[in-house]
Amino acid sequence: QVQLVESGGGLVQAGGSLRLSCAASGSIFSINAMGWYRQAPGKQREFVAGITTGGSTNYADSMKGRFTISRDNAKNTVYLQMNSLKPEDTAVYYCVAGSKRGSGWSFGSWGQGTQVTVSS
Repeated sequence: QVQLVESGGGLVQAGGSLRLSCAASGSIFSINAMGWYRQAPGKQREFVAGITTGGSTNYADSMKGRFTISRDNAKNTVYLQMNSLKPEDTAVYYCVAGSKRGSGWSFGSWGQGTQVTVSS
């Protein structure tokens, strides 16, 4: 099992920035990808970004250019730098861990989530 602990959420004004962190522990040998999903009130959970151990990244189209995912393999930690935040970015952000094989991403481990609120 992989345990994921997120941090860095909070309240920010529109146009501001936040950086989320997620530390993985446990059976980390079983994963080669980590990422982020989010769920806004009344909406379905959606993919935000993913990154492999080797540094390959994938972003949801709506996040490209504003969000940057990175990782520190030595610390088993993934980061999500969010810039130019908009009120519609308000959501609970979940860290995920899993694997990427070929073009497919699969995430089986989820963190508890961290709230990001963007005020207008």
